[in-house]
Amino acid sequence: MPGFRYQAYSIEGKLHRGVLEADSARQARSTLRDQGLTPYRVEVIAANDPAGGRHFRALTLSSAELTRLTRSLASLVEAGLTVEQAFNALIEQAERERERQVLAALRGEVMAGSTIARALEAFPGVFPELYRTLVAAGESSGQLPRVLAKLADYLEERHALRARLSLALVYPAIVTGVSLAVMGALLIYVVPQVVQVYSHAKEALPLLTRALIALSGFLQVTWPAWVVLAVAAFAGTRVALSRPASRARIHRLLLRTPVVGKALRQLDSTRLAATLSILVGSRVPILAALEAGEGVMTLVPMREALATAARGVREGMSLSRSLGATDAFPPVMVHLIAGGEATGRLDEALERAARQQQADLSTRLAAAVAVFEPALIVAMGVLVLLIVLAILMPIFNLNQLVGR
Repeated sequence: MPGFRYQAYSIEGKLHRGVLEADSARQARSTLRDQGLTPYRVEVIAANDPAGGRHFRALTLSSAELTRLTRSLASLVEAGLTVEQAFNALIEQAERERERQVLAALRGEVMAGSTIARALEAFPGVFPELYRTLVAAGESSGQLPRVLAKLADYLEERHALRARLSLALVYPAIVTGVSLAVMGALLIYVVPQVVQVYSHAKEALPLLTRALIALSGFLQVTWPAWVVLAVAAFAGTRVALSRPASRARIHRLLLRTPVVGKALRQLDSTRLAATLSILVGSRVPILAALEAGEGVMTLVPMREALATAARGVREGMSLSRSLGATDAFPPVMVHLIAGGEATGRLDEALERAARQQQADLSTRLAAAVAVFEPALIVAMGVLVLLIVLAILMPIFNLNQLVGR
């Protein structure tokens, strides 16, 4: 039974939107009338419907919604429910309209005889290529419940890692922003008001005070230019990242940065190892797995290194030797993969490598945040202390002169 997306008006004139199931559009309109609603628009929900293609391609789900949806689908399929029953349960559980529309469209395609992986292709903004590849592998191998469970684990770990990274960066970003705002207000507004007291002083002002007055005057004149420069830098960075050549140069520069570069390299390596673990464990050919792995890596040099490794594997080299020859991936990860190839348990070795890299990254991140946060607070305190000293030093000198 296909699903229909509807818009209908109640007797009070209130517009209602939703999804319902019916054998035809006529029956859907009849159902709405039985509910006391006047149908305004009734459209079949089908992922391959040309009329609704743009609408479906525009639909998106957040990372948390996709993770929750995958875990629920995996649990229902593992419990022995058919795909139709699983989608029915997910539609009833869905909290948002867009999620219900996606699920209803997928259910309609599956009921029409399409595979789940084929139905997912209509939603490239919701289900990435890796997701579709894994589902297709699970369907072809008859291990869809197992693959969905591993995919749900992967999405949950990725979401948790992303949340930890975001939380680790939020506090320093807030402190940095507040610090810049406070320092700017002090130098542009507060300091000029205070130093007017010293404008008629006959005694020479201390060096620190003169430097502070000069800096304040400079910022008073040029602060609009600094704002324009910051906006231009932000816009220029966005434009540069949208161009492949400049994006590659920026990524190479980031990788050469002492602390940030290593963290970004480990982050991409973690994503690759986790992705390959699921793909290899799902019996996806290694070359196809490496091709899909490029899609989860964010840095252009790392993608290029993986493409080089894939060419080595295609020419007969082992995966560990191909990855090690690029000098782009952590040695521990390469050795773990080599051990997995030697024992015939490559998927388990890749999973261990992913967990080891993630644990190492979390440790480094926690250590960096533990050092950076107090250092930032101390730096702000020192700057404020310098401003206070620059303002008070002439007063101290005046008191000394009066004492004499």
